[in-house]
Amino acid sequence: MPSIDVSRLQVSLEEGERWRRTLSITIPKEIVQAERSSAIRKLARQVQLPGFRAGKVPASVVEKRFGPAVDQELLDRVIGEAYRKVLDDRGLRPISEGEVGEVEFKADTDLTFDISFDVRPEIEFARTGGFEVTRPKLEVGDEQVDQVLERLREQKGTWVPVDSGTPEDGDRVSVRIQRLADEGDEPRPYEFTIGKDEAIPDVEKAITTLEVGGQDDFTITFPDDIENEERRGTTDELRIFLDGRKVLEKPELDDDFAKEAGDFESLEELRARILEDLKKESEEEAESTVRGRLLDQLLAANPFQVPESMVDQYLHSMLGGEEKLPEEQLAMAREQMGGRAELAVKRFIAIDELARAKDLQATEDEVDDRIEEMAERAGTDPGDLYARLQKAGRLEQLEREITERKLFEFLKSESTIKEEG
Repeated sequence: MPSIDVSRLQVSLEEGERWRRTLSITIPKEIVQAERSSAIRKLARQVQLPGFRAGKVPASVVEKRFGPAVDQELLDRVIGEAYRKVLDDRGLRPISEGEVGEVEFKADTDLTFDISFDVRPEIEFARTGGFEVTRPKLEVGDEQVDQVLERLREQKGTWVPVDSGTPEDGDRVSVRIQRLADEGDEPRPYEFTIGKDEAIPDVEKAITTLEVGGQDDFTITFPDDIENEERRGTTDELRIFLDGRKVLEKPELDDDFAKEAGDFESLEELRARILEDLKKESEEEAESTVRGRLLDQLLAANPFQVPESMVDQYLHSMLGGEEKLPEEQLAMAREQMGGRAELAVKRFIAIDELARAKDLQATEDEVDDRIEEMAERAGTDPGDLYARLQKAGRLEQLEREITERKLFEFLKSESTIKEEG
């Protein structure tokens, strides 16, 4: 199709809310008619109809036979071409697909149409410093180390069947449960650990009164936080059978345990490593909290609206992955998670725009240096690591991590960070 001369188009741009833009474009009838005639002639050379030689079908016959189809194909091509030309001419960079609205087109008239799209927000940061945030003080000591060691013991423990006694917290139980109102139905089997909130509290409490092989009838009340809203606060009559009970036998906490847990010579060496890791995690958590609080104040000082298409795209990535969500499911996601999604998108945009405004984006040298550090720790060749990261599509993520680190160092330098307590 010949290129449309954008200077011959009538164009107006309306700026809506949330970075919505609507172009109203009028294409002179002469251009449309010329394109239509060209399409008819081209089709006449290609189509084969009974009674006519190939390539010799009269244009009038093609017009009568294929006119409506030609018009539809013509509209799609001309509208698409004009839209792209106007975007380029005006320097507009949509972040969403153009949505064609009202189209006015009749024979021997100009073609007029509207097309709407979102553009990326342009933020003018009025304030980027002078904030005051508190860094949380996260206590790490023997108590936290003991908790980690206890989890390690549980992971390495062995479930042993017990034929007597009543279940206690931490025991694994096999039960069958039957609603007395449905006594004709078979009891449904379940297996879970007591005390891990894997079952309704009243059900767990009832089970702890039973001996292995025993059964009884109970009245249970559904808690107020149960997923099924209709059952909240209601009661039911259940018959519960305790078919099995297992207790977890955990290994002794000694030097042998430490050696099995990893490359440690003693329990004290294992404890020291756990303490070191916990301190590092607490520092990272505290830093993350500082970053979040700085971002909250930055957003409060520089409010801006978020395009709906970016929020929808975020929800798609969270719930649908590569597949497009059905509109009904997307509407439900907007209702349930729209606020959190909008905040997440705002934070992403603010980081990106401020890093660009302050020239804090990751450089190639910084990315190379970071990869060399990673390669040295992993004992691998930097070139090989770069190739693997590139193949896995993780270079962009690495660049963003470096950019965010530089940005938050800038924000902290412009503000006051106080230690809690």
